Amino acid sequence: MDENGGSFVAVRRLSQGLDRGGGCHSSSAEVVQGSSAWIGRGLSCVCAQRRDSDARLSFDLTPSQEECLQRLQNRIEVSYDSSKIEHQEALRTLWYAAFPGVELHGLISEQWKEMGWQGKDPSTDFRGGGFISLENLLFFAKTFPKSFQDLLKKQEGDRAMWEYPFAVAGVNITFMLIQMLDLQAVKPRTMMGAIFLKLLAENDRAFDLLYCITFKLMDQQWLAMHASYMDFNAVMKSTRRQLERELLLEDIQRLEEMPSYRLLSR
Repeated sequence: MDENGGSFVAVRRLSQGLDRGGGCHSSSAEVVQGSSAWIGRGLSCVCAQRRDSDARLSFDLTPSQEECLQRLQNRIEVSYDSSKIEHQEALRTLWYAAFPGVELHGLISEQWKEMGWQGKDPSTDFRGGGFISLENLLFFAKTFPKSFQDLLKKQEGDRAMWEYPFAVAGVNITFMLIQMLDLQAVKPRTMMGAIFLKLLAENDRAFDLLYCITFKLMDQQWLAMHASYMDFNAVMKSTRRQLERELLLEDIQRLEEMPSYRLLSR
């Protein structure tokens, strides 16, 4: 336990030499023990702490990559603010994307629990992911509506009696990806971060797309592991390892070429 009550989880990170051009240098870094920075009634984000020796890792960026990273970081820095009309409307849009034709009684309502928020006010669950976690859910709902509905309603596979809450899991996935890709650093300090920025330079919605891939992959891992509610952290670790394996494949030049992308349906 850390001083904030977070649990500690061991996360293995794959790292090996990879040269795709553009100034990326072969380096090795191993993520050791991680700290949970946000807990949601049994669900904790799988995040990573780098060792002191990893601080020397650095990857040069092209001007295009720097611009793409800065735009994404600007999004990450925005907290959900329930007093902003834009944020309120985004939340309403998410409701109607999830439940078309079902009237929403208010931004604070018991109805939100049907989507997998912990209480009647979703804004209290955005602490771990910020406004971008809402944007991720909206992108998922609009871009891959079938997969979004399948996961929301748990329509595929042999489901557990105690399932993961959809919306809270989504916030956890946003937070996990930010940590895994080291997106709050000035420039990449890990192989995963360097690889992702190459993909981001080709597609400025790469983070949102990777989020969709990750959510669907997480659900597949959940089913394969016959998981239940308290297994969520183990499923997230397994999901992260699979993501890293796929991102390290040398023939992956676009996120759409990742094996797990094929899990998504529109």
